[in-house]
Amino acid sequence: MEFEVLKALGDETRHSLYQELAGSTAPRSATELAETLGLHPNTVRLHLERLREAGLIEVEAVHRGTVGRPRHRYSLAPGAPGLGFDPPAHVLLAGLLAAMAEATGADGAAALATGRAWGANSAQRASESACLSLLAAELDRLGFEPAADATATRDGATRIDFLHCPFRELAEAYPELVCNLHRGMCEGVAESRRGTVQTFSSLYEPDPCHVVVALP
Repeated sequence: MEFEVLKALGDETRHSLYQELAGSTAPRSATELAETLGLHPNTVRLHLERLREAGLIEVEAVHRGTVGRPRHRYSLAPGAPGLGFDPPAHVLLAGLLAAMAEATGADGAAALATGRAWGANSAQRASESACLSLLAAELDRLGFEPAADATATRDGATRIDFLHCPFRELAEAYPELVCNLHRGMCEGVAESRRGTVQTFSSLYEPDPCHVVVALP
């Protein structure tokens, strides 16, 4: 069941829908959720169905007293995890998944590709058009506390330092997987706006935890 939950919430749109429902005091319709997130209602319905299949949400058919289809309203299922999960369980589960990935042969290249796909997908949903602003916004949302170093900007490249690493505990245990995953996330976001990651320094390098992005 935990694996199905992770698969369901691993998609950015489904996670956003789940957050909306978790923070709502009343059931919501697909149309209402679509308007909130700026998506097409049909797209929202497909993702809601996936969440329902995973046991995370439930749907109620509301009959309006007129001829026609009932209106469906969605809410969290009883016993579904709260917003953000319980922190200790979340950390434990992330560690177990990293251990499983390593044991089954996942390497840095696989982590890089996974991160790039996430970054590209996340950028598609963003309204911000500028490469550096978008990358900084995504890094900030994830908890990396990005800081652009103006003194390190030259030849069209900008260095962004990570003042905090929300992945640090896992990165210390699985540096190849976690740091390459983070690099891929940066590359996916930057490349969506025609930027290029020139260098990426991780936890154990001489000048750690920053990315240098070049613009065309």
